[in-house]
Amino acid sequence: MNKQHIIDRFVKYITIDTESDPTNPKFPSTEKQWDLARVLEQELKEIGMQDVELDENCYLMATLPSNIDYDVPTIGFVAHIDTSPDFTGANVKPQIHENYNGEDIVLNEKENIVLSPSYFEDLLQYKGQTIITTDGTTLLGADDKAGVTEIVSAMEYLIQNPEIKHGKIRICFTPDEEVGKGAHLFDVEKFGAQWAYTMDGSQIGELEYENFNAAGAVVTINGKIVHPGYAKGKMVNSMTIASDFINALPADEVPERTTGYEGFFHLHTMEGKVEKTVLKYIIRDHDMNLFNERKELMLNAAKSINEKLGKDAVEVEIKDQYFNMKEKVEPVMYIVDIAEEVMKDMGITPLIKPIRGGTDGSQLSYKGLPCPNIFAGGHNFHGRYEYIPVESIMKATEVIVGIAQKVTEKFK
Repeated sequence: MNKQHIIDRFVKYITIDTESDPTNPKFPSTEKQWDLARVLEQELKEIGMQDVELDENCYLMATLPSNIDYDVPTIGFVAHIDTSPDFTGANVKPQIHENYNGEDIVLNEKENIVLSPSYFEDLLQYKGQTIITTDGTTLLGADDKAGVTEIVSAMEYLIQNPEIKHGKIRICFTPDEEVGKGAHLFDVEKFGAQWAYTMDGSQIGELEYENFNAAGAVVTINGKIVHPGYAKGKMVNSMTIASDFINALPADEVPERTTGYEGFFHLHTMEGKVEKTVLKYIIRDHDMNLFNERKELMLNAAKSINEKLGKDAVEVEIKDQYFNMKEKVEPVMYIVDIAEEVMKDMGITPLIKPIRGGTDGSQLSYKGLPCPNIFAGGHNFHGRYEYIPVESIMKATEVIVGIAQKVTEKFK
């Protein structure tokens, strides 16, 4: 595989702004996602993919026909084209650092923005490799344009090397994954694969088939504003009540204090004045019973505060977002085993661990398309310190090719 060709492809994708918008109910949530979708549509046709179709919802599907004379399962590969609204993805200025020496990488000298292995120790895994970063003023977009790059590059490689045997492969690029809608309008029946893999993990070797159960909660606290000089017995300060609600939840069960299978409550937005305060949370847990207990704890916290106040000042609205794909993948664990075998054959140590988040694959698994997640290679997603080793992109591309080959062997 040509390293410079892959770098050029990745850079082309990340310099197209595709940030999604959680506040817009439209689908896709931003018009600019179409910009990359149309570029990809044309590119897939140019490399020789068949049945290339960009639908009215910005889902792009295509087919690589089988080149064998016996039937094997149709498999799929999925990645998302949008980038996170957590940090700007506009005007990405990629920087390519060849033969990384293990020292600090100055992203932006003027603003003193430094990517340092003393803080991001994973960098030291990639000494001697080619690292792609930004100039520190944007995210990079490796989440998930690395996955898009890997899928396109793998399909191109298979087309250019017909001696590599494979069955029918379907691919799909989805919009709005970062705002939780990436699989909402995904047509599993039209996709027509028996199973698929999302190329949306982080560091090299990651292989995941468990993810959080997820919900979003909006807590609205209603107060009463009066002149502070005459407030005794009359003013109800919603922000003070909000602090009581926050303190009613376990202080250690937050993202910055949990890891592995530990769930959390994450307060990600807070807006308030005396008369009204709104808290927005995400609730996460791998275990369904613990997940339900978390939701109940929030409701009970509101109930307790309301009883103490003698009025319904606190309202909690909770909506489920997605569930743990483990339940849907475990009955077909051979699809995980295939990916694990391919990695081991390539000398990659599989890192099988739970996803502390979700992917399109979690929702797709519940729609009837079992869909484990494979590394895309990037680190520090959703922020200015995001980076990716080019060698990891190349390895992920090789894993896709390897899976295509392995399926023909397993089902012969």
